[in-house]
Amino acid sequence: MARSLTSPKQEAFQREALPHMDFLYNYALRMTFNQADAEDLVQETYLKAFRFWESYEQGTNIRAWLFRIMKNAYINRYRKEKKEPETVEYQEVENFYNSVRGGTVETSDSQETIYNNLLDDDVAAAIASLPADFRTVVILCDLEGLSYEEVAEFVECPIGTVRSRLHRGRNLLRSKLTEYAKKRGFVEERK
Repeated sequence: MARSLTSPKQEAFQREALPHMDFLYNYALRMTFNQADAEDLVQETYLKAFRFWESYEQGTNIRAWLFRIMKNAYINRYRKEKKEPETVEYQEVENFYNSVRGGTVETSDSQETIYNNLLDDDVAAAIASLPADFRTVVILCDLEGLSYEEVAEFVECPIGTVRSRLHRGRNLLRSKLTEYAKKRGFVEERK
């Protein structure tokens, strides 16, 4: 008699949680603006989700549960990085400088290339400069296309709060990107 190599927990996790990996990665990439950091964040999210799978209530919104884990992991990582000074080995800097001195650094990741082409540096910087609560809602609603209900469940607040944060976040973006829009010809300058 052949034994299954996966446990019921693993099967349930694979069936329910894994289909959302691309969606979570896209969100992580928009939060971190770095492919490696986004991959690490997704990996950490799935590791924690699997570890605490018993606490997930079957039949509820799995995507919101995964997003909540990701958001908490991101916040914890951010707080930890703020407390620790960044250190770099001199040898690493010297090796990097010598390797790129005569050439350019190119990425072969098509998803990163597409993303970087979609959001100009000014737009990405404007989104990154938003307060975390506004940035999360703007990214989830406007870039990821989630409904107000899904976002409310993710950020654990009423739909009215989501709408308010989205409105305020969009206004902040509008004020930050007015000059950008004028330079690109999206908005005519008033005379």
